[in-house]
Amino acid sequence: MPAAVRIVEVGPRDGLQNEKIDIGTAHKIELINRLSNTGLRSIEAAAFVSPKWVPQMADASDVMAGITRAPGIRYPVLVPNEAGYARALAAGATEVAVFTAASETFNLKNTNAGIDESLARFAPILERAKQDGIQVRGYVSTVLGCPYQGDVPLRDVVRVATALHAMGCYEISLGDTIGIGTPAKARAMLSAVASEVPMAALAIHFHDTWGQALANVLACLEEGVTVVDAAVSGAGGCPYAKGASGNVASEDVVYMLHGLGIHTGIDLPKLADTGRWLARLLGRETGSKAGKAMAA
Repeated sequence: MPAAVRIVEVGPRDGLQNEKIDIGTAHKIELINRLSNTGLRSIEAAAFVSPKWVPQMADASDVMAGITRAPGIRYPVLVPNEAGYARALAAGATEVAVFTAASETFNLKNTNAGIDESLARFAPILERAKQDGIQVRGYVSTVLGCPYQGDVPLRDVVRVATALHAMGCYEISLGDTIGIGTPAKARAMLSAVASEVPMAALAIHFHDTWGQALANVLACLEEGVTVVDAAVSGAGGCPYAKGASGNVASEDVVYMLHGLGIHTGIDLPKLADTGRWLARLLGRETGSKAGKAMAA
């Protein structure tokens, strides 16, 4: 087990991007500021994507302008192309993320581009980022299954993750987008990727559709991963996968890690309070079991 784990909080972006109700810029800013006060060191703040496709992220520049950036905290933003990168840079972003999938079909549905085409789109972003001193994180979706093609061969996951790392992504987040994975499959997937990409450059990103996310995280911790993506209150979902539920809840991951004696630097009561605040804002109960238990 690692001595310490870094949580990448993806609630403000991945958690909110598919919400149908208008969250409001002020609430997004408050969410990020609250999260900044919990001890988190990586908070994905926004996505500079087309408002036509992701209306919830239309105010990304205003959000970035409004948040209070605390020292020592990263505030990465998602960018799909050079235009998005330019907007992110103008908004003061110092870290960006690019995304593709290990499934050709999913990638076509999600980005209107094949895997190789999407990788080619990233090349100029990585080149510009290197010149600008901007760090780039890479996301690989559907690493444990695709809603369209079903099983995704491990060789495809390895190929895409290796390509992103070779292009200059400092960290590769391996995402079970539809939450279908189980611990043995998660462990095998991580091990396969780690045979080509250093474990220190890998992160895991699990959704909890089938209730396996925490078990999958534990299996990957045993393999040596030290970076875990999670969303406060378990927010999120996937618009391209029917029935896919939210990300694993940050509160639940932190509770488990602390129980294992693994350092996170996160104040769990503050995080859980923020999760319940967000749930009230969204008009539902928190998706975190730890958050519910602490409230009781």
